Amino acid sequence: MGKEITARAQDYSQWYLDLVKKADLAENSDVRGCMVIKPYGFSIWEKMQQGLDKMFKDTGHVNAYFPLFVPKSFLAKEASHVEGFAKECAIVTHYRLKNAEDGSGIMVDPDAKLEEELIVRPTSETVIWNSYKKWIQSYRDLPLLINQWANVVRWEMRTRLFLRTTEFLWQEGHTAHETAKEAKDETLQMLNVYADFAENFMALPVYKGKKTESEKFPGAVDTYCIEGIMQDGKALQCGTSHFLGQNFAKAFDVQFAGRDGKLDHVWGTSWGVSTRLMGALIMAHSDDDGLIVPPRLAPIHVVIVPIFKTDEEYEQITKVANQVKKDLQEKGYSVKYDNRNTHKPGFKFAEYEMRGVPVRITIGPRDLASGAVEVARRDTKEKASMKLEELVSQIPVLLEDIQKSIYQKALAFREQMTTHVDSYDDFKKVLDTKGGFVLAHWDGTTETETKIKDETKATIRCIPLEGSMEKGKCVVTGKPSEQRVLFARAY
Repeated sequence: MGKEITARAQDYSQWYLDLVKKADLAENSDVRGCMVIKPYGFSIWEKMQQGLDKMFKDTGHVNAYFPLFVPKSFLAKEASHVEGFAKECAIVTHYRLKNAEDGSGIMVDPDAKLEEELIVRPTSETVIWNSYKKWIQSYRDLPLLINQWANVVRWEMRTRLFLRTTEFLWQEGHTAHETAKEAKDETLQMLNVYADFAENFMALPVYKGKKTESEKFPGAVDTYCIEGIMQDGKALQCGTSHFLGQNFAKAFDVQFAGRDGKLDHVWGTSWGVSTRLMGALIMAHSDDDGLIVPPRLAPIHVVIVPIFKTDEEYEQITKVANQVKKDLQEKGYSVKYDNRNTHKPGFKFAEYEMRGVPVRITIGPRDLASGAVEVARRDTKEKASMKLEELVSQIPVLLEDIQKSIYQKALAFREQMTTHVDSYDDFKKVLDTKGGFVLAHWDGTTETETKIKDETKATIRCIPLEGSMEKGKCVVTGKPSEQRVLFARAY
């Protein structure tokens, strides 16, 4: 199966597409720009949802659901918001079809035109803040901490599975607060939640930082993000958290009676991650033989493959395998015993390697006789003999080691691919010969930011919140710079 994947060194983009399809994660839909997430791919997304949802609820948030359709007038209420999304909107103009009179098929009924067009949500700030106006009357109603799991539509011209599709799945948090400080604290808290999830579940080290004025979310006062590095040296924005100030509260007149009895507009935030995290997971860890999934996101932690020739051997192996499976499941691990007689062991090995199952246990008659089995780990492909009586106690230890090992490998790669430069020549040289993140001084102007983007295709991924705080001179203009910022070519 691995031979059917293009090598990363040969064509990284094609390798990614091959892997998504061969690992049975997703496929292109006949609906332009959309994808079908297949069961195995969706099971990984479900693990992401479960991990994030618990983190949201542990920080006091609750889930709700809001309409898919947004009246056009809602979107127009916040000027920078509508300007930012205007070119990406899908619009519903009619509500009925009818058979064409000439018998050529069905057509849009011209008499069924909507009085007001509906936008298929590109994001939900407007429709949610319209509801908040009804829900918030007093400081006693605050804070309002709500998240929704949903799909959104942003019309894309160039699409790539998981990374950029016209319709995608995500979560979007929308909160309302009594004070600016509370809203700012919420914004940074959720940024840290995302970074925690990326590093401890996805095994992906990320930089946390603030977006520049030109890169921030339409309608936000400040936007923060987490940025990861992929194996081809390009950056990927993995999540964003926005301090909205009072912009949407004023646009939708969401006011509350304060502790002093005076009316004031609430302070807002929004934050989200999407199925783009699936793309990050694939591109950060996988190899030319298929997917590598960190155990904390693996739909299957352990697969057991029997090797036998006779019915008697099969029965003996199955008895042992089922007991191991039962004992590990009681510890909370997902275990598959692949006893299909329609596929040979070699095919199964390649299949689970392609799907990134962290641990494979092989059991044959000789293993039963010796009391030890072969255990293979997906990340390093190392194999070891493990006593049957120690399997149930040692597999959890092995899985934890795999989780840490994948993270440490990604962290070492990020450090290798992060370069400090002090001149524009070095800046361009590093991007062209090495890629990755470049930490360089910038004078803080949009003009310089645009010049760098036009000349190198590198963008400011973020202004880091930690480290690189020494003052210096902009690599382009030589003007004073307060700190280094993070540049990269990105997806």
